[in-house]
Amino acid sequence: MNQDCKVYTLLGIKKYLYVVAFLSFNAAFADTEVPSPYSATPGGRVSSRVDAERKETIRLRYKTGNPIAGQEKSQLCQGCHGTNGNSTDPLIPKLAGQHINYISKQIRNYQDGTRTHEIMEAMASTISDDDLADMAAYFASQNKMKGSGGAENPRGKELFTRSDTTKMGIACVNCHGERGKGIESQISAFPVLGGQHKDYIRQQLINFRSGDRRNSPYKIMNRIAESLTDIDIESLAEYVSVQP
Repeated sequence: MNQDCKVYTLLGIKKYLYVVAFLSFNAAFADTEVPSPYSATPGGRVSSRVDAERKETIRLRYKTGNPIAGQEKSQLCQGCHGTNGNSTDPLIPKLAGQHINYISKQIRNYQDGTRTHEIMEAMASTISDDDLADMAAYFASQNKMKGSGGAENPRGKELFTRSDTTKMGIACVNCHGERGKGIESQISAFPVLGGQHKDYIRQQLINFRSGDRRNSPYKIMNRIAESLTDIDIESLAEYVSVQP
């Protein structure tokens, strides 16, 4: 076997192991309970009638929790993250349409100190498991976050969809879905990113790269971010943030 073949074989094995780790984590993290088809409109009003497609989308986004109750319980969260989970501050993440499992995990990580942020740690310490399920369900039931729909950064698109295997090992699309809109029924432990604030995405990639944030499954985001240059991070953040 020549040197080039050896390199490509090793990269293929590396990618395979990453995917196995992701799917194993998600299987352990998943909940098999299927909820009642609650629905909340973008304006916060609850509707008893939803079309079949939206009902299925909502069903895949959350396993437990009542978004109707969560709308009231999340009033304090809405002050920063927006009434419908669409924050206006570029450094405060949008939560609209985010996976319920992902939202819940982040709050639990703030509670146990795995993830740190002065305000979020204080807020998380006041939230019970039942309230968390409802609050996460409310934000998950909203229409997914959207970007401006502007021109896509070509380098960001290349990194996100195809990856530079000499750097990242696996493309972002494998866990975050096409255009960063998530892989709801398969890998809900990995967040919806398409349409998220550019500044927030950039800062989180920098935090993963530096080790200031280390709460991704198997610390996979630290491994990936360590290989990214400042230009790579800027390109990825720009590509993901404009997705409509």
